[in-house]
Amino acid sequence: MVGYVHAAASDNLITLVQPMKAGEKLVVDGQEFTALNDIPIYHKMAVADIRAGMPVYKYGEVMGVASQDIRAGEWAHIHNIDSTRGRGDKAHR
Repeated sequence: MVGYVHAAASDNLITLVQPMKAGEKLVVDGQEFTALNDIPIYHKMAVADIRAGMPVYKYGEVMGVASQDIRAGEWAHIHNIDSTRGRGDKAHR
């Protein structure tokens, strides 16, 4: 069984504390999700369909905006989320 963090009912993302392989199933708050991609440890998976331009929530707070549609069960990361907090991987000048 894969462990995860789902801190707030408003969160449309969970953080995995173990990696997940595409096709693996996970039950979150009584709802079953199938991983649509391999998802690395400590990365996020959508637990709701999120339309491009909509906010993404983690730990009860907006952490970014979907840059494209994200399906429930999909890996959510910098390839489909624009952070509203800064990515942390670019040098600040």
